[in-house]
Amino acid sequence: MRLRWRIDGVGKLVVPSFAGKGRADNLWKTTCFELFMMPRDGSGRYSEFNLSPSERWAAYDFAGYREGMAERPFAREPDCSMRTGLATAIFDASLPRVQMPEAPCSIGLSAVIEEEGGVKSFWAISHHKEAPDFHDPACFEGSLARTRAA
Repeated sequence: MRLRWRIDGVGKLVVPSFAGKGRADNLWKTTCFELFMMPRDGSGRYSEFNLSPSERWAAYDFAGYREGMAERPFAREPDCSMRTGLATAIFDASLPRVQMPEAPCSIGLSAVIEEEGGVKSFWAISHHKEAPDFHDPACFEGSLARTRAA
C-alpha cells in the first residue's frame, strides 16, 4: 500500500532527523503521518500506523476506541521517505499490504505538523470534536475496498 502526503508552506517545518528504520513510540510529538484502518465487520477494532520522516514507525491494534492497545506485528518494515523543497514537502510511505487489516476498511489519514517554536497543527480528512482526535471513528471517512481477483 502506497501513501503520499503533501505539505505546502514548509518554510518553518520541523523535520525529524534521520534515525534509520525501526519501531518507536511517541512519533506524534513532532512531524509525523498517520493511517488508521477499521475493518467494516462491526467489531469496532482498528489499527494505527505512525510514520515519521526519520524513518521510524509504529503499528498498533486497538480492541475499541482507544482501548486494548497492542503492538501490531510487522515482519517487514514500512519504507518512508521525505523530500523537501522551497515551498512543498512530499512524504511517501509504502506499507506491506499483507500485514495490514483485511479490506473492506474505513480509513483515516492524518498528520501532525510541527513548525519552529514548537507550533503544532493537526490535520485529518475530518475532525468531529473541538480538539483533534484521530482515533474518533467518525474521522475514518476514507474507504479501502476489497480488490477483485484478476
